[in-house]
Amino acid sequence: MKKIKKVVLAYSGGLDTSTIIPWLKENYGCEVVAFVADVGQGAEELFGIEEKALASGASSCHVVDLKAQLVEDYIFPTLKTGAIYEGAYLLGTAMARPIIAKAQVELALQVGADALAHGCTGKGNDQVRFESCFAALAPQLQVIAPWRIWDLKSREDCLDYLEERQIPCASTKAKIYSRDANIWHISHEGGELEDPWQQPSDQVWTLTNSPEQAPDVAEMVHLHIEKGIVKQVNGQDFSPYDALVDLNEKAAIHGVGRIDIVENRLVGLKSRGCYETPGGTVIMAALRGLEELVLDKTTRAWREKVAGEFAHLSYDGRWFTPLCKSLLAAANTIAEEITGDVVVKLYKGQVTVVQKRSPNSLYSEYYATFGEDDVYNQQHAEGFIHLYSLASRIKAMQQQSTGEAP
Repeated sequence: MKKIKKVVLAYSGGLDTSTIIPWLKENYGCEVVAFVADVGQGAEELFGIEEKALASGASSCHVVDLKAQLVEDYIFPTLKTGAIYEGAYLLGTAMARPIIAKAQVELALQVGADALAHGCTGKGNDQVRFESCFAALAPQLQVIAPWRIWDLKSREDCLDYLEERQIPCASTKAKIYSRDANIWHISHEGGELEDPWQQPSDQVWTLTNSPEQAPDVAEMVHLHIEKGIVKQVNGQDFSPYDALVDLNEKAAIHGVGRIDIVENRLVGLKSRGCYETPGGTVIMAALRGLEELVLDKTTRAWREKVAGEFAHLSYDGRWFTPLCKSLLAAANTIAEEITGDVVVKLYKGQVTVVQKRSPNSLYSEYYATFGEDDVYNQQHAEGFIHLYSLASRIKAMQQQSTGEAP
């Protein structure tokens, strides 16, 4: 293995990456450049992060604003597919990893680094997501994953390590949650959540009101959507990023977007996570509402297959692949017709589509009624049913001729 002179570390300012900076310097004797991706985790988390990185031993710290690009180039394309992992998870962490990894690689090439590092554990999904992206974008760069090779066995060990070197960190031994936040969501793992029988305490949730604390009066929100992208909220023009910000604020007040699941990690382990995705839950519901009007049966079935494939692709970190391009192309084609208006009701943790209309709607009250119309002749149904059930009819006739029980 060649000697490493300069490494770019994906730095969050949290416990793991704060430990990694001095560890890299001590064990590799290399220069450490901290890379911070601003994906909408919030000003509080980013406040003073450059100073913290430098105090931990980094030679420099680069904060790159990726918020708008994340929403436009990763979140809404994923929304068009309808991807939901294992029926509940809206892929907030998974969607952000490709753009972070890409920007990290770009910085590494810019500063002449010969290695990349991350703070992902050897038990999680993110190590696969980051390193798969690294392999697709810059296979010549060496990858260092300290959690897989150092002697530190727990986050408590990391806290002791930092305390010995007098490096400050916000985490404590009494309350240790692993959180990941971006403009789309925030995830919570660790602490009491490691016991599936333990109900999440109020300390877990940080973004949304509980349904019990939510207002007693429902709020109606009108979304205008064009080709699968939110363009207006309550009649006000928004960029995709600003629309998500606005919907996050509205939905969080009403406790919308909380889930508590035990999911199957890519590496084979199960893990429990609590997720808050307020605005995203609203947008997903609105898009599905328009699909009910616009998509015919077979196209909707195909979109659902695309959703299933893309959910696993995104979760498993295979964004920079030919399959990803293919699935996104299919979703974009389907989304060409997803234009219209949707009104959703936000109330006590629930989002409900209560009104929907589209210029591309295939629904017609005239044709759907039992009255006479010029499109559907009910007498034609007999021949259709006869052909549709032909295989079952032939099978039954064969069983009768042989005396076989059906």
